[in-house]
Amino acid sequence: MTASQVLNYLQKKYGECKHDPYALSEAINQTQQDMDYKDEWDLFHLLVENKPILSLHTHSYGFHTRNGRGIIERIKSYYHEYEGAE
Repeated sequence: MTASQVLNYLQKKYGECKHDPYALSEAINQTQQDMDYKDEWDLFHLLVENKPILSLHTHSYGFHTRNGRGIIERIKSYYHEYEGAE
């Protein structure tokens, strides 16, 4: 996932991008590598649109599970680490 892909998606879907697309893409890519998970876009949609990832059991009855919260917190932590680094 690249910063331009993130920027294009957010602008197309929401009309603007309020966050640092470079930091967001790097945070998701790093989380994907840490977890050895195949699809970075699943992680992106979990964070941005709260879409469940069934294989990772991120939601139960519409709420985040401990695993779901952990994944989101990991992405957010990396995001703040990369923010403004471009």
